[in-house]
Formats: sequence, C-alpha cells, structure tokens
Amino acid sequence: MTLGQNILKMRKKSGLSQEELGEKVGVTRQTISNWELDETTPNPDQLKGLSKALNTSVDDLIENDIQNVVLSKVKLTEKQTRTIKKIGKAILIGFITLLVVDIIAFAICFTKKIGPFKESKSKSNVTYVEKI
Repeated sequence: MTLGQNILKMRKKSGLSQEELGEKVGVTRQTISNWELDETTPNPDQLKGLSKALNTSVDDLIENDIQNVVLSKVKLTEKQTRTIKKIGKAILIGFITLLVVDIIAFAICFTKKIGPFKESKSKSNVTYVEKI
C-alpha cells in the first residue's frame, strides 16, 4: 500500500475530512488530496504532523515494517544456503564417484596387465616388463 493510500485509509478511519486533516497538519485540503493521490508526498515535518493528527506512528504511516523486511531477507538467505548445500553435496558425490571409478580402472589395468606394457620372460625365469 502506498503512503497516499495509507493517509486516505487512516484519515477515513479517524473520521476526518481532507479539510479537517489539513487544518490539523497546517496544509490545505488540496495538499491532502495530492498526498492521497500520490501526486506529491509530505516532507518529514508534515509526516510528523500527520502521525499526530491521525494518532499513529510515522512508521505505520509509511509502512516501515522493518520486521517483515528482515524476515523476508532471512528466508531468502536460508533458501540460498539450502541450495548451496545441495550443490556442494552433488559435487562431493560426483568427485567421490569419479575417484572410485578411477581406482577400479587403475586396479583392473595393472592386475590384468592391460595397457602399453607386456610381460616377457628371460631364460633365467626372471620376468621383465617391456614397453611395446
């Protein structure tokens, strides 16, 4: 809700006309109308006068609800943290899987004598490994 909409709502809730509110704040009826239509906005002193005339705080008038802002930022941060944790787990699982596959492939290559090396036996029954 805009500031103008809040001024209108609170003015009607207080049972005041634009002219009556203008007198309390020290501005014209037309100024109140411009504020309510969001064509102009009150300056800080006028906001204080409005809050007194409408018996509300400036924060309520301008909807400065810091608690909701903080809560929404905390929720967003928690969501991003969960996403980062999921990505981290996926990367770790992928790395471990790749490591296991590499170890298995290495073990198979050297136990089955697969690769660029071949065994040959000499006359003295000593086994040599020759590069092909």
